[in-house]
Amino acid sequence: MLPLAIMFGPSDWVPNNKNLPVLYYSSVIAADGNLADLFEQRFLANGWQGCWRNGIFSYQHYHTQAHEVLGIAQGTGRVLLGGPDGRAFDVSAGDCVVLPAGTGHRKIDSSADFLVVGGYPPHQYADICTTRADAHDLGTIESLALPASDPVIGLGGPLIDLWKLT
Repeated sequence: MLPLAIMFGPSDWVPNNKNLPVLYYSSVIAADGNLADLFEQRFLANGWQGCWRNGIFSYQHYHTQAHEVLGIAQGTGRVLLGGPDGRAFDVSAGDCVVLPAGTGHRKIDSSADFLVVGGYPPHQYADICTTRADAHDLGTIESLALPASDPVIGLGGPLIDLWKLT
């Protein structure tokens, strides 16, 4: 299964990632069973760590110190990716989004039962950035290690090819 790959340029104060696309997997896990457990197990099996369960913040933010995977485990939502001038996506249980460091994101709206499972590549931990990135932040985003595996597919998954730096 190939994800939709979307590049975002800078948007107002959000830097986004100039080298790596956002990856959007639609209905990557069948919406039956306990999707939170299934996403968490898949992320961990594919080498991603620090799994959490919650929602998506309703304010615009990005991370400089981690790439992030978001698995929609329950409900539906509308999320804005790519900063204030980005693109809104309707997500539902079974969808998954992989955000390269620097990518702006926020929840616009969601169902009451909206649940997300998130995680990060090894040795990466998300900071919450809500202001313009400075030169140090941009350097951190650009030099952040690429994950060794796709959080959804694993070794040899599309992320590996789509996130090659040229």
